Amino acid sequence: MPDDKNLPPYLADNNMPWRHTWNILSKRLRAMSDGLGRRLTQRTLKIGVSARIFHPEAGAKGLRGRTLQYLEESIAQWVMSRDVLVFMIPTVNTNSLIHPSNIRLRDYAKHLDGLVLQGGADVSPQSYSEHATRPEWSGDRARDMYELELLHEFIEAGKPVLGICRGCQLINVAFGGSLYQDIAADVPSAITHVDDTYDGLHHEIQFPPNSTFAAMLGHPTTAKVNSIHHQAVKELGRDLNIEAFAGPDKMIEAIRYQKANFVVGLQWHPEFHHSGGPDMLDCTPILDNFLRAARETRF
Repeated sequence: MPDDKNLPPYLADNNMPWRHTWNILSKRLRAMSDGLGRRLTQRTLKIGVSARIFHPEAGAKGLRGRTLQYLEESIAQWVMSRDVLVFMIPTVNTNSLIHPSNIRLRDYAKHLDGLVLQGGADVSPQSYSEHATRPEWSGDRARDMYELELLHEFIEAGKPVLGICRGCQLINVAFGGSLYQDIAADVPSAITHVDDTYDGLHHEIQFPPNSTFAAMLGHPTTAKVNSIHHQAVKELGRDLNIEAFAGPDKMIEAIRYQKANFVVGLQWHPEFHHSGGPDMLDCTPILDNFLRAARETRF
């Protein structure tokens, strides 16, 4: 309690009933504040996952003739393994004539605690000011626009972001970087980064001296990850650090945005590592750090 000379007149020693009331109110306010802090800390995290988009096929009927938005089960289960709630974030269309809505992606960034950008279709070369060198590498420009806005809104809200495979590439493009449209065609000396074995294809990664991943993962000198990508980071975007690279060919495998608490991209798929065997990199420390950053944004 401050000295009497600093108190308003109604709290001075000569007015003890007011002092007693003030003490009771102060204790109740502190208890309410402590209770609110505990509830914020204990509340189950809510993590958003960007949607994969299936575009309608020309002339198809049924579901193949509709726009579908979905998430892969494995990525949802990997995030939920830490007892958090996962929500797929759909695209929004405030100009719809059929089902108009005022909901924006900014609203998801406001109410969710973090964002995972899942893998999927190629990032369109248009998104980094290039033309597709082959038609099959034209990518999904519509999904790019949706996820770039989503990424921007979560960063603006101070919420953590974890990009997986395509998500890593999208983070690089968002900050002005570019991609190899096809590793095999653009870098003939590179190792094989994708084949018919899908998540069964593995390679070694290494960590540069300034990598924060090394400390996060227990200071390994090398690690084994899966490789399911034919595109990769080419020119690094502004304010991004390289966190890991492929040992055999130095292809960038992980990046981090310097000007945010946690905006990280992984070129590999950590959700498949558990089934890949005990020699695969344990990525739970990365997930735990992502979720820790999500909890810290509540305060």
